[in-house]
Formats: sequence, C-alpha cells, structure tokens
Amino acid sequence: MLQAFANTFKIPDLRKKILITFGILAVYRFGTFIPTPGINGTNLALFFDNLSRTQGGTLFGVMNLFSGGAVQRLTIFALGIMPYISSSIIMQLLTVVIPSLEKLAKEGEVGRKQINQYTRYGTIVLSVIQSFFIALWLENSAHFGGLEIVEFPGWGFRFLTVVTLTTGSAFIMWLGEQIQEKGIGNGMSLIIAAGILSRVPTALFQIASLVSPRNGRAQMDPLTAIFMLFIMVAAIVAVILVTQGERKIPVQYAKRVVGRKVFGGQSTFIPFKVNQGGVMPIIFAQSIILFPATIGVFVPNAFIQQVSHALSAGTLWYTLITMFLIVFFSYFYTAIAFNPVDVADNMKKYGGFIPGVRPGTPTAEYFDYIINRITLPGGVFLAIIAVAPDILSKLLNVPLQVADFFGGTALLIVVGVSLDTIKQIESQLLMRHYEGFMKRGRIKGRTRTA
Repeated sequence: MLQAFANTFKIPDLRKKILITFGILAVYRFGTFIPTPGINGTNLALFFDNLSRTQGGTLFGVMNLFSGGAVQRLTIFALGIMPYISSSIIMQLLTVVIPSLEKLAKEGEVGRKQINQYTRYGTIVLSVIQSFFIALWLENSAHFGGLEIVEFPGWGFRFLTVVTLTTGSAFIMWLGEQIQEKGIGNGMSLIIAAGILSRVPTALFQIASLVSPRNGRAQMDPLTAIFMLFIMVAAIVAVILVTQGERKIPVQYAKRVVGRKVFGGQSTFIPFKVNQGGVMPIIFAQSIILFPATIGVFVPNAFIQQVSHALSAGTLWYTLITMFLIVFFSYFYTAIAFNPVDVADNMKKYGGFIPGVRPGTPTAEYFDYIINRITLPGGVFLAIIAVAPDILSKLLNVPLQVADFFGGTALLIVVGVSLDTIKQIESQLLMRHYEGFMKRGRIKGRTRTA
C-alpha cells in the first residue's frame, strides 16, 4: 500500500491532479477564517460558547459540521456547501415529480448538464434567502441574550451580508467543480470531508486534556481512552463493510444477430447497495428532529421550550424518533434514487433478463422485492450509527465533538469520501500498469458499477 502511495507521485498527470486538489482545499480552509464584515466576533464567539452544551443538538451543529466551523465564526463561507446540497435534493425530488425534468434526466450528458445548471441557480437563490434571514437574526440582540453582534444594523448591513455570504457559497460551489474537472475525487464531498477533518486536532486536544492529570487526578481513565479508540476502529470497519456491501443480481443478455455480427450473450450483474441512500437519510432525519430545538433558541415560548427540551440530543424521545425517521428516509430516498420499472424496461429493450424471472413487470416486482429486503438492515445500521455519538458521549462522559468521530454523519462522510477518492486514484494507477492499493481485489467506492 505504501508503494502505491509513492507511485501516485511518479505519474505526472496524477501528481498534478492531487496537488491541484490539495491547493483548492487549502483555499477553502483559508476562506473559513475570513470574517464577514460588520460582525462583533467576540460577542458571537461568546454566544456559541453558551450553546456549546447543545452543539450538534440544533441545526447550527449540522451547519457547523458541513461548513468546517465557519458558522460558529460567521465567516464568508458560513453557508458552506449546505445551499448546494439543499438545491441538489430539491432537484432530485422535482425530477421525480415533473415529467419534463424526468425526460431531461434521461437525455444523457446534455440533460445532466442542464439539470446541473438548474442546481446552480437554485443554490444562488437559496443562498440569498438564507443569508438575508441570517442578517435579520444577527441584528436582533434578543436572540443572543442581549449581546450586540452587529455594530451598524440596517439595510446596508443586510445587503453586505447577503452579497458576502452568497458570493462565498457560489465560490465554494465553483471550487468543488474545479476539483471535479481538474483534480481527483468528488469535489463537493471532499470539501465537506475537509471541514469535518479540520476538527480532528481539536478533538485530540480535548482527549489529551481529559487524560492529563489535573490536581493529581485525570478526568478520564487511560483505559477508557483505549476503549474509545477500539470503538472508533470497530465503527470504521463496520461503516466500510456496510458501505461496500451489495446484493448482486445476475443478468443474462440474449444473443442478437445483426448482419454478420453477433451481439449480446454475455453475463453481468446489477449491484444493489445495502446502504443505497448513503448519508442522506441521516441528514433528512436530523434536519426534522433538530428543527424544534432550533426554534427553541429563537422563541422563548414555554411550550416550545418543553418540546425543544424533550427532543434535545441524547434524550430517549430524540433517539427513538431519530432512528425511526432514518429508517423511513432510507426507504424514501431509495425509492427516489432507484426506479425498478425503468431498469426493467431498459433490460427488456436490450434483451436482458434475470434467470428464472420473466422480463417486464415481473422483473420490476423482483427488483422491488430485493430493494425492500436489503434497505431495512441498511437503514437500521444507519440509525444505530447516527445515535451512537450521543449515547457514547453520555456513557463515557466525553464532549460531543469527540464522540462524533465514533459514528454519525461525520464518520459516514469521511469513510465514504475516502473510499471514493482512493478508488479513483487506484484506477489511475492500474490504467498506467502500476499496482493498486491491494494485492488482491480492488477497492470499491460508493458509486454503482453497472
């Protein structure tokens, strides 16, 4: 494996792509420290310090995770990649609902480029809306316990904030596309992963502080730290196994004689991923379950405060509802991403069939049966991984920022992005007759291979 990493820098084209990718990620990380004009950073940091007990327990925690801490500092990249993710999700839903978009999605590369253009427009619109409401929120000192965040409130500040944050979001989107075209790996996913991994030094420092003795006694036993390391390794292995896990459906194509040539006759397979939805079911579920807690930050209503407390991270109701929503959205997202009727019709059109299953409607019903069977264990696994940080944080008495690396959205994203990136690098190595990272077999990413 070490030799494979060394070989990556022996190939000029691959070395150039890797260096471009690192350079773009460095630009992104630099931008997460440039503050938005007109903000009192000291008071804002004090406000988020007061929210540290519920960090990750509101939508601020999710936004802060995807922006690499830019929300907490309210920098020019505070919106992060979230507007693009939201726009992509909306376009996926509209593609299923609107026939014209569904037809456009089936037109190949031309249709995909047009849908990507619509996604960019949606990102700009969402960025303008979100940044405007952020500006209004910052101007109201009542939301911050009387702390003055904006020095000169008014329409001038609102316009400046909208322009700054929208431009920052558009620039991040452009950086992701540059990685996609000139670098290596999925640009948007790498930007998210870079933001998550930027929290690793802080998490390690917190663990070292807990283990280090103070006043002759440490807050955490060294054996507990070793046990945490074991849990993290086990969680990573489990995530890799489920991410790579798939059910292969054999497909046989009948022979066709066209002129003097014979087409078809080969055997292949269709892989059905156990975790078809990836991290999206967790994002959907957390966005819904954390909404009351976020409203509770803004609205000092007794009933809302009770609901917010009952659904705060780590409570029994939060855990149960979150797990149910994740399983539900696993089925929901799979139903959107995979249409068994279209796959069955395409197979029938090109003479493909599953041995023992008739083409057409019976094949679509068979696909639907398989999908329903394998989605349940994938959804249950996602539910367990999602609530694991909250449970471990309470059982081991460690900060949630440390426990996040034992499961949840952060671990799924980092592992999935790492697998995809290494797979692309390995493909470049094998294409140039170098050995891959594994002597036996090849590394598989999250994308479908057939």
